[in-house]
Amino acid sequence: MPTSILVEKKKLAKPPLDIHYLGDRVLRQPAKRIASVDEEIRRIIVAMLQTMYSADGIGLAAPQVGINKQLIVIDCELDKPEAPPVILINPTIKKYGKALAKDQEGCLSIPGVYLDVERPETLELAYRDESGRPRTLKADGLLARAIQHEMDHLNGVLFVDRVENELALTEELKKKGFSFQHVQHIAQGA
Repeated sequence: MPTSILVEKKKLAKPPLDIHYLGDRVLRQPAKRIASVDEEIRRIIVAMLQTMYSADGIGLAAPQVGINKQLIVIDCELDKPEAPPVILINPTIKKYGKALAKDQEGCLSIPGVYLDVERPETLELAYRDESGRPRTLKADGLLARAIQHEMDHLNGVLFVDRVENELALTEELKKKGFSFQHVQHIAQGA
């Protein structure tokens, strides 16, 4: 569903929000549902989009910028200025597809670290849009992966918690100056 919130897809010298990094406790807190979608929420959405584009990201969850709300912005088409972002408020996954796929993920909260994560290839989602209207969405491929990755943030989970190759994980984190002690492993399928 096209959004009415459009932000130019460009880097800003000073993005409006600061991204928090692995090790920051704010990333481990479950996000709170948004009671009403108002102008303040729409201002946060614009600031999140500007921050995401400035960091060359395709997804950003509110907890990553220190906002404890169930709010996600995603744009898998950074090279298409006319393609609108996906804005998800209070998202809930209704159904996962049976097929799993392993692919590389990265995260704005763990810059420079890219590792394989296995996730369902497809999903069905219920959410509210930037006007507060209930919506549903079927997603596959990169969008489905991005939605799952960002929804993990709403539950205090980071993609590194799902990485199975512990040796590669430890080496990559160390190379980029992050500590393995901040990883909270999750059993596959959780």
